[in-house]
Amino acid sequence: MHSAVNETLSSLDRTRRPIIGITAVVTQIKFAIFEMDATFVPQTFVQKVADAGCIPVLLAPQPGVEQTIDGLDGLLLLAGPDADPALYGQDKHEKTGWNDTTRDRAELALIEAALEDKLPTLGICRGEQLINILRGGTLQQHLPDVVGHDNHSPGGKEYGQQKVRLEPGSLIADFLKKDVVPCHHHQVIDQVGEGLTVTAWSEDNTVEAIEVDGHPFAVGVQWHAEESDDDSPFTALADAARRRMAVRRG
Repeated sequence: MHSAVNETLSSLDRTRRPIIGITAVVTQIKFAIFEMDATFVPQTFVQKVADAGCIPVLLAPQPGVEQTIDGLDGLLLLAGPDADPALYGQDKHEKTGWNDTTRDRAELALIEAALEDKLPTLGICRGEQLINILRGGTLQQHLPDVVGHDNHSPGGKEYGQQKVRLEPGSLIADFLKKDVVPCHHHQVIDQVGEGLTVTAWSEDNTVEAIEVDGHPFAVGVQWHAEESDDDSPFTALADAARRRMAVRRG
């Protein structure tokens, strides 16, 4: 009896889809006649993860969220509000937007646990920046002050289009299919954190991607990968999650 049960469980494990945690935000929404706070993730990200053959799970920005790591096969860090400049020892620039310090703390703890556990991780925009902050890096709080243009964030809902050059031999050079990417950001990595390598730049030398040294798959991209018709960052995360599952099965 026990042998049959174990065999069934083993078969289910081999066919199980990877579980990808997605960082969520608490925000006010309107539902029917009600207005309420809700834990929210744009459906675009959920669908990208599902289309890559994985099961998306929303991670609310609550204390202790890092304890979910053991139940995940991969982690997707989403875009969002500007991180609190105090996290990297700076005063707030006049162009820096509002800060969600509760979300900052929760996500930094989550990232720290994920990197320590070698969990496959993809950070998008703010997600990339938080990886850098965790490792002691800093941000340029208003990119137009440096590059002299607004092409990375033209305004409103419009996305800028940036051509990127990739570091040969990097993870991102191995999987990215298109070198023109959609951007919507006014902040960017300035000083690079410890144990991180820059692996993509835009034509004005803005940092567009980083990778965590010695990690099987921990990649941050400054652009909005969810707005591109190149889904390779999501499929690469899914593939890394499957490799982790295979190793765990032995």
